Amino acid sequence: MMEEEELEFAEDLEAILHLTPEVQLAIEQVFPSQDPLDRSDFNAVEYINTLFPTEQSLANIDDVVSKIRLKIRRLDDNIRTVVRGQTNVGQDGRQALEEAQIAIQQLFGKIKDIKDKAEKSEQMVKEITRDIKQLDHAKRHLTTSITTLNHLHMLAGGVDSLEAMTRKRQYGEVANLLQGVVNVLEHFHKYMGIPQIRQLSERVKAAQSELGTQILADFEESFPSQGSKVAWLDKIDRRYAWIKRQLVDYEEKYGRMFPEEWCMTERIAVEFCHITRVELAKVMRTRAKEIEVKLLLFAIQRTTNFEVLLAKRFTGCTLTDTPGKKPESPLASTNPFLDDEGGEDVGADKDEDLAKPRKPKAPDNPFHGIVSKCFEPHLYVYIESQDKNLGELIDRFVADFRAQGPPKAGTEEGGAVLPSCADLFVYYKKCMVQCSQLSTGEPMIALTTIFQKFLREYAWKILSGNLPKSNSNSGGLTISSLLKEKEGSEAAKFTVDELCLICSILSTAEYCLATTQQLEEKLKEKVDKLLVERIHLTGEMDTFST
Repeated sequence: MMEEEELEFAEDLEAILHLTPEVQLAIEQVFPSQDPLDRSDFNAVEYINTLFPTEQSLANIDDVVSKIRLKIRRLDDNIRTVVRGQTNVGQDGRQALEEAQIAIQQLFGKIKDIKDKAEKSEQMVKEITRDIKQLDHAKRHLTTSITTLNHLHMLAGGVDSLEAMTRKRQYGEVANLLQGVVNVLEHFHKYMGIPQIRQLSERVKAAQSELGTQILADFEESFPSQGSKVAWLDKIDRRYAWIKRQLVDYEEKYGRMFPEEWCMTERIAVEFCHITRVELAKVMRTRAKEIEVKLLLFAIQRTTNFEVLLAKRFTGCTLTDTPGKKPESPLASTNPFLDDEGGEDVGADKDEDLAKPRKPKAPDNPFHGIVSKCFEPHLYVYIESQDKNLGELIDRFVADFRAQGPPKAGTEEGGAVLPSCADLFVYYKKCMVQCSQLSTGEPMIALTTIFQKFLREYAWKILSGNLPKSNSNSGGLTISSLLKEKEGSEAAKFTVDELCLICSILSTAEYCLATTQQLEEKLKEKVDKLLVERIHLTGEMDTFST
């Protein structure tokens, strides 16, 4: 029975001491041990076999049993000590909890006392700062009052001095004083409801207005008024020479009186241009019948030269109301048609210039037309003159051709382009350049119409009209009949000189066709963009092609 009970106790104990792997692992980490008895997979048989591996080792069994019993007693003592120690844990815990509650109550009381003291301190600080704020406001108001009184004293004294200096025309002193008075007055904008302040402001405005009127009157008296009488077109050079002298004299005497960004020299020049344009327009309307082509071209040439001079000297900022800037060095013109600024005869140029590659245009002249615009209503005189001149030129070509006779075979002229063709296009270029300098509007369209008229006349009178006549066709030879193949007696018989003339006319027609196309392109470059579509020489090119 004892053995059975021991077995049951051992089984129960083993069930109780069976721990999960996680718990066993935690125990091994906290209490590491190399003792086989502490292992979770302890096997008693293996342990005994380890202690007594052989029969001879059984001789020491008593010593081993004694050691194990000693170890068991130590374990019992340890367990007993731990168990006895746990009997007082609950009582000690309750006592510690009570002590902790008492300590918390004491701490809460101290915190409340600190909070009450903090509230009292905050209230005390508010009372102190309230007094400080009142003193600070009082100081600020007092400072503002003193500053305002000082400004008022300065304003009142400045207005009195400003009025006195204005009466004495002490403009140098007034310039500095006026700026200071205006700056001080800005501090009183919020006090304009006060009658005395408003009165001072009105006195300042009255002084400014009086100064402006007075200074303008003084300048009008100081500047010379000579040269204001309007002269005829033949005296236009004197007009531009006069303004040049006046501008130089102004810059020497009065240039430093005005800020540089005001561009006063340019403003004077622009005002002169406006007055000149209006007065010249009046004179030309009154004496329209006296306007001749040479006189008109002379006036326009001198006027455009003057406008170019203005562009080199000034920036044109006063024309667009943009801030002034220092004049820059003028850019060199790259337009081949503006090289003849001095009025040289462009007719001396070769007609091959029309075939040259296009060059970029020069920068726009902001002063272009500021005076010369007044000549546009009278350009019909120039157009009519060119119509007459071209008519005379064509007649001269016809007369020269008849007088000199057709080119002969065996000479340099034989089969070459007729020289009259080159002369015609050189004259066309001269007219085109002149007209584009005068106007790029409707006058260019009128000139194009004249060009078309005389290109057709040249084709009819010089080319078609001078083709040799054949025996079979008394009415004259045409290019189409020349190209037809005929047999026998119907074939046209031409001498060597006649064949040379036919080749010259064909070469001239081919040259005229190519140059007319180039002329059309140049005209489109010169005319206003809105009028480009009205420039076309297709009919004339078809005539030369035919």
